[in-house]
Amino acid sequence: MHRYIAFLRAINVGGHTVKMEQLRARFAELGFTNVATFIASGNVIFDSPVEHAAALERQIEDHLQQALGYSVATFLRSCAELAAVAKHQPFPDAAFDPASHALYIAFLRTPPTEEARHKLMRLRTATDDFHAHEREIYWLCRTRLSDSPISGALLEKMIGMPATMRNVTTVRKLAAKYPAP
Repeated sequence: MHRYIAFLRAINVGGHTVKMEQLRARFAELGFTNVATFIASGNVIFDSPVEHAAALERQIEDHLQQALGYSVATFLRSCAELAAVAKHQPFPDAAFDPASHALYIAFLRTPPTEEARHKLMRLRTATDDFHAHEREIYWLCRTRLSDSPISGALLEKMIGMPATMRNVTTVRKLAAKYPAP
C-alpha cells in the first residue's frame, strides 16, 4: 500500500464549497483506504495499492469532476516526497522573517521548464522572491499576500501550467503528521 497526500485546487475557494466529509466520501468511492482530510482547503490523505501517481491524479480529477460538477486539479505527493518538500530550504535564513513574511509552496505536476523558470525569475522583486525545485515553486512574500502584485493566477500564467498553493506551515504540519515510512 502507498500513502499519498492529494493537494486539490479549487476546494472551498471561488464559491465552491465542499464539506470534508463529502470529500472523504468521494475518495472512498474510488476504493482508497484510510482517507483523511487536513484542514478544509483540499488536503486529502489516502492509501492506494497503485504506484503510478499520474494515473491516480487523472482518476481523482475525473471522479471529482463528475461528483462536484467542476474541474479540480489534483497534485499528489508521497509521504517521502512531502518530507523533502517540507525540509527544503529555498532561501537563506536571513531572507525570511516568519513574523512579517510568508512562504508559500506551489505544487505542480511536472518540474517547470527552463523557459518557465526564467519567466518566473522575472517576477522577482524586493517584495516577492521565487525558487523552483523539483515539482514545487517556493514563493517568499515579504508582505501580506493581498498586498503583493503577484497572484496564484499570474504564477500559473508565467509557468504555463496549473498549480495549487499551500502555506509552508500547512506543508510542515502535514509532513510531521504523515511521516515517510
